[in-house]
Amino acid sequence: MTARAWVAFAVVSTLWGLPYLLIKVALDGGVPPAFLAWSRIVLGAAVLLLLAWRAGVLGALRGRLRWLLAFAVAEIAVPFPLIAIGEQHVDSSLAAILIAAAPLFVALLALRYDAAERAGGRRLAGLIIGVVGVAALVGVDVAGRPDELLGAAAVLGAAFCYAVGPMILKRHLSDLDPRASMGASLALAALMLAPLALAAPPAAMPSQAALLSILALGLFCTAIALVFFGALIREVGAGRALIVTYICPVVAVAAGMAVLDERPGPGAVLGLLLILAGSWFSADGGMPRPVTVFLARIRGAVTHAPGGR
Repeated sequence: MTARAWVAFAVVSTLWGLPYLLIKVALDGGVPPAFLAWSRIVLGAAVLLLLAWRAGVLGALRGRLRWLLAFAVAEIAVPFPLIAIGEQHVDSSLAAILIAAAPLFVALLALRYDAAERAGGRRLAGLIIGVVGVAALVGVDVAGRPDELLGAAAVLGAAFCYAVGPMILKRHLSDLDPRASMGASLALAALMLAPLALAAPPAAMPSQAALLSILALGLFCTAIALVFFGALIREVGAGRALIVTYICPVVAVAAGMAVLDERPGPGAVLGLLLILAGSWFSADGGMPRPVTVFLARIRGAVTHAPGGR
């Protein structure tokens, strides 16, 4: 991975780790799932289309409507409401961990649609470890509770969509400026979700926290994050780009514990550890040299500290 890829990876991992907290706050503040998804999409579309128009890159979208529409459905219009529906039944941290199943779906889809993304060796081992982590999470933390199983199923459906979207982008839209392709996709998704949003608007004025959450979701977690995600896919491919979904749960769990006082159960802890291990192998064990040097120094400090081993 190049330095540019690692920067994009860090930005996307952070910005896509925060939505689960923000979605939970907005839902608790009186915003229905479909209206929440539509609101953040409209904000993101407005920002990116304005930037694309000022840069003069919208003309490149001619002749790409079919694939822009397919990407909008798979990456935005379907998964955004599914995650919001899921978070009505499960904690934000659990939702983020379940989304980490997306690279596993990429590996399955690659068997038929993309030979370059097929997993083998260390990557295959990482994907297997990751799916064991997801199984541990679902089996221990939500098994036996129908409403939570429903929420988990909705989030896993979103994870599948997140596997399809990047594959479409890589094969048919990766040559476009991300501001144009993502802005147009968000606009198409907003049009698709508008009837659902208008059919179920908030019953009363949402709380101030909910409104601020929508603003942050639209500007940062949607507009900015999608631009960096498009750049990351161009650099490393769909499969490796989706490894961000392995890192996002770390941010989401920390945010949920700090702000919402969530306390993940034993299945979530075990699942998170297995998913993080899977991410390491899925990336072929590669990390930038500054990170490996930093980790080596930490290990050395622990080893030579009193009581260290």
